[in-house]
Amino acid sequence: MFSQSNEVDRTHLPIAEPDPPKFKELDVRSVEAPPLFNVEAPEGAPNVIIVLIDDVGFGATTPFGGPINTPTMDRLAAGGLRYNNFHTTALCSPTRNALKTGRNHHQTNTGSIMESATGFPGNTGKIPNRVAPVAEMMRLNGYSTGAFGKWHETAAWETSVSGPFDRWPTHSGFDKFYGFIGGETDQWYPLVYDGVTRVNPPHVEGYHFTDDMTDQAIGWMKAQQSMTPDKPFYMYFATGAVHAPHHVPKEWADKYKGQFDKGWDQVRTETVAKQKEMGIIPEATQLAGRPEDLSAWEDLPEDHRKLFARQAEVFAGFMEHTDVNIGRLVDAVEAIGELDNTIIIYIAGDNGTSAEGGFIGMYNEMTYFNQVEEKVEDLLPRLDEWGGEYTFPHMSAGWAVAFDAPFKWTKQVASDFGGTRNGMIVHWPEGIDSQGEIRSQFSHVIDIAPTILEAANLPEPKSVNGTVQEPMAGTSLMYSLNDADAPEQHTLQYFEMFGNRALYQDGWFARVLHRAPWQTGQQKPLEDDVWELYNAKEDFSLVNNLANQYPERVAAMEALFMEEAEKYNVLPIDDRTVERMNPAIAGRPDLMGDRKSLTLYDGMNGMLENVFMNSKNKSKSITAEVEVDKGTTGVILTQGGRFGGWSLYMKDGRPIYTYNFLGLERFTVAAKKPIPPGPATIVMDFDYDGGGLGKGGDATISVNGKKVASGRIGRTQPLIFSADETADVGLDNQTPVADDIGVGPVATRFSGTINKVVLEIE
Repeated sequence: MFSQSNEVDRTHLPIAEPDPPKFKELDVRSVEAPPLFNVEAPEGAPNVIIVLIDDVGFGATTPFGGPINTPTMDRLAAGGLRYNNFHTTALCSPTRNALKTGRNHHQTNTGSIMESATGFPGNTGKIPNRVAPVAEMMRLNGYSTGAFGKWHETAAWETSVSGPFDRWPTHSGFDKFYGFIGGETDQWYPLVYDGVTRVNPPHVEGYHFTDDMTDQAIGWMKAQQSMTPDKPFYMYFATGAVHAPHHVPKEWADKYKGQFDKGWDQVRTETVAKQKEMGIIPEATQLAGRPEDLSAWEDLPEDHRKLFARQAEVFAGFMEHTDVNIGRLVDAVEAIGELDNTIIIYIAGDNGTSAEGGFIGMYNEMTYFNQVEEKVEDLLPRLDEWGGEYTFPHMSAGWAVAFDAPFKWTKQVASDFGGTRNGMIVHWPEGIDSQGEIRSQFSHVIDIAPTILEAANLPEPKSVNGTVQEPMAGTSLMYSLNDADAPEQHTLQYFEMFGNRALYQDGWFARVLHRAPWQTGQQKPLEDDVWELYNAKEDFSLVNNLANQYPERVAAMEALFMEEAEKYNVLPIDDRTVERMNPAIAGRPDLMGDRKSLTLYDGMNGMLENVFMNSKNKSKSITAEVEVDKGTTGVILTQGGRFGGWSLYMKDGRPIYTYNFLGLERFTVAAKKPIPPGPATIVMDFDYDGGGLGKGGDATISVNGKKVASGRIGRTQPLIFSADETADVGLDNQTPVADDIGVGPVATRFSGTINKVVLEIE
């Protein structure tokens, strides 16, 4: 098959096809057909696998001195390179979009996560065409491309069946996608998409999403190489682990029994000692102080220590389980003879370890996003099931600080290396001469895309799919692969997240610590922030503030930050957090807009929260026109799941409404008698108390105009039900709001007929 891959201009993608030849011959048998045009990757171009772990910090894993066993990372580090000065953006969606485009996160309009987008440039969540993803560049240059696992790069209001699908994976450069669209998923009952189609994962005993996505990735890679062995592949393998919920089979958590009883302070100390011994950090590095809000381990009551130790065991088991699955992928690449010419970039964290679990951790992570405080006495009875399907857990912030050693801060804190510095391993036998070495040049997640292009001998395109491209902001790391002493080439980088902001310049680091991750309320004015200064070349953990010694440098770097912030659409800075999840507050697009009524039909299920009618903090009514038989059972309309939501359903012919408050409390209003078979209009009216967010109200159920039940809903969720549980008509797709009619789409299927359901809000 004819290819012009080495003769054409690859700076304008897609590569233009040549004009077809003209023929004068009448009979096709008298001439030969010309070779077909086919774009091939440059000769010898490597396969590429990007592995991105979620929410694991610099000091968590064994290759970087941490306590969590990661045999695959160890193996790849021994045969490749460890980067100990690599940085992310301090939050997931921004890091992912920076990774996939080679541009700063505000250039991709991802100043924070997709769900907290606003109406301002740099924060809209809508990725512009002028920053095409590297996957699309690879695909248009002859690569097969596949993405597996977590996405979290599509605007929240673009996740409905109506699309647009431009910013979904299979319209963003990937031939294949298998994973979840949002920021997190229940690992036991995930919301899975194959391309743009929602699919139910396999119903097998012991199912876990990480196992499933790994099977899918291996199957795709083997099939692709079988069918087209000369065509390289580009794979993005982004696990949901170890983001909350921390879900892992119990035997993996039990591997760490007792190992964290020593507490987070001792773990930090031991990690730093190990890091020095391994050469991961300089010998002179000081362990940064613990944040003042966090207790010393020795000051905690015994029951607190017991709870917190188990939280760490589950987290560690989750990480090791994930790493072992990645090992299965690496083994599969080796088994087909492709490991030597595959560049594997294993990034241990899209930010630092998450402190969003607060001071005691959470049985249900959604309590954080609803600003509801859990208590130790409520969590202790759940200890034996921690990490299982009946929990949606997060660990205490004390462990986040420990797993980010030697640094002080964590995820969300873009102005501390605990939030942004993540271990990275590069393994490429045919491209790297040395093994087991460390690279210490400053680098950033925006450097990955240009590195991939240079490794594949591809130019950065000037235009993609008809749109002139904004140049990549990153710097290729190829210069450092075979030269540990090469001068760093990425010498200027801004950081900003929720008001925490900083600037790196030629080894100096100026910063503002504006808010802690557990502070979700209104903060002090941005103008009152005080800038600090550190010599990052000599002060690895940022403990010696030199601002008073070099005030002129502080002023100059603060001014330079403002220049970079204006250049990349960082301004105006928005330090609001969970309240931005509400589009009415954030000013971002809302698919429902000002609509007060939504008509739904049977078969409409899998509707994510951000594309469904927002009924929180207001009165609502549900009117269902149905046909029932004797003993009709199943869901009429539901939103959310086991860890928060509401459901109107029938059991044994009786209409029932259940409100599940964060899995902590359930309020149920139920008819005492079955309704007669035949057509019926079932109405559930909820009269909200008002007077603020998260209040209660009175619920009434009527059938054909006659009241059959009423009761009190004590309190409601003010801000969010779930990250990926859905609204469904005629069934409850994942975990159930009320499990007295079963679990899953088959068991909860409405056994009667639903003609239509109308949801109306005040």
